[in-house]
Amino acid sequence: MKHLTPRNLMLAAVSAGALMTAPFASALAQEAKMGGTVIYANNSGPGQLDPQMAASLVELEVIQHVFEALVAMDAGYAAKPMLAESWEVSEDGKTFTFKLRQGVKFSDGQEMTSADVLATFERYAEVSPGKATLADVKEYRTPDDYTFIIELNNLNAVFIDQLKTPVYPFSILPASQRDKPAREIDVIGTGPFKLGEWVKDSHLIIEKNEAYVPREDAEGPDGYVGKKTVNVDAVRYNFVPEGNSRVAAMQTGEADITTALSKDLLARLEGVEGVTPITVFPYCQNYVILHSSNAPTDKREIRQAIRKVAGIEDLIIASGESARKDHSMSYPGTDYHTGEENAKWYDENDIDGAMALLKEAGYNGEEIVVQSNTNYSWMRDTMLVLAEQMKAAGMTVKVDITDWTTNASNLQSGGGGWNVSTTGFCSNALLGPQQWQTMIYNFPHIEGNTVLDDAYTKFYASMDLADRQAAWQTIEAEVLEGAYMIKVSDRGSNRAIADDLKGFREFNMNIFWDVWLDR
Repeated sequence: MKHLTPRNLMLAAVSAGALMTAPFASALAQEAKMGGTVIYANNSGPGQLDPQMAASLVELEVIQHVFEALVAMDAGYAAKPMLAESWEVSEDGKTFTFKLRQGVKFSDGQEMTSADVLATFERYAEVSPGKATLADVKEYRTPDDYTFIIELNNLNAVFIDQLKTPVYPFSILPASQRDKPAREIDVIGTGPFKLGEWVKDSHLIIEKNEAYVPREDAEGPDGYVGKKTVNVDAVRYNFVPEGNSRVAAMQTGEADITTALSKDLLARLEGVEGVTPITVFPYCQNYVILHSSNAPTDKREIRQAIRKVAGIEDLIIASGESARKDHSMSYPGTDYHTGEENAKWYDENDIDGAMALLKEAGYNGEEIVVQSNTNYSWMRDTMLVLAEQMKAAGMTVKVDITDWTTNASNLQSGGGGWNVSTTGFCSNALLGPQQWQTMIYNFPHIEGNTVLDDAYTKFYASMDLADRQAAWQTIEAEVLEGAYMIKVSDRGSNRAIADDLKGFREFNMNIFWDVWLDR
């Protein structure tokens, strides 16, 4: 428990979609104080910290602090160099030459070289669910300690954008981890923090990495890149699955920051002295995932029947989340938002149509397993309402509620006997089709879909944005019409920040470099 101190700043309400509140903005101009431990009341702990296997937010939030990649996202989600000093692309779009920053240290004190980068990419191509990104690699070359070259067999117009992914990130590991099995690495990175104590089902601590070498060619932090400065001694992630307990921790001063709050819970913090509730848009998109390799949802018509019964208004209400309706897998205003072309498969709420599809599929009451978890109430409650909608069309539904670590692992591996589940995708809608590819294939467990395969081939082969947009429209239509995924909503992130936590920047994940405690 942290030492309790009075909070004297008044509440500054933040409207949905605001990039930065006035108190946060003014804090950036103040002189940072050093020391102290930030207490983070998080809803769950990570199952593992192998970046190459990480798709869950609770894993990635820790990983982004401990590890870094050659290329990462700035605050506008553009690709910028991080561990790379710079890169060059050949005229034919097949060869990418990265000049590495010199003097970068891992948290164990060893210098990062091209040997570490090579080992990282080789391991990624073997173990990561995101390895399709590297499927077209012809050759890696390391002509010296600070040059890493990737040569592809074919033109890839968005390869650099693929490497900036925060999901299954291309975080650089020491060469000593080259042959470590999936999820069994030693947690050693180049990030501004290093792993401290980790007690499963209780808490995790990241500590200031004294060996960290920041970029000096930037004025300050910019998304996941730029110059990162650690002012605090540590961040303690307390795993607090129950939302009321997270709210209480903010009310009593036992936490400096919390996340994953429903709208109702966020409202309880309005007017609480020393606490600022915020909603961050854009954040994530919510989806129902249908397992396309497990019977009976291996039949397209049965998946479509589940899509038909989905009443989006009821699912949003059940989630208790700050959410906006939109059919597309990209956000309005981005290059790949499909307008109304693909809207016909959204929010159908058609029980009669679902019953007709079930009859066409020869459905005879086979059990459909709907799986969710106890850690995320929005997931659980969304699935409970969907289960009732499915029952109304005559489906036999079994609801399986487990913990998030198990639920997330089953989504990723396809195990656990589930047919229908739910999750949120947080960076994909902003970063585009290349970011979606791994998730589209892996979470519904799609195999042998030539429509998707051919459209993605066209997407990567064209330097013309219009061609890539047309390819994406085909991809999105196949995913939604084929009911591999059911789009639910664009979701904001409800969080709360203590007013004496300064320098906080709103982003899709909570970031703790360049923050400090004003007490």
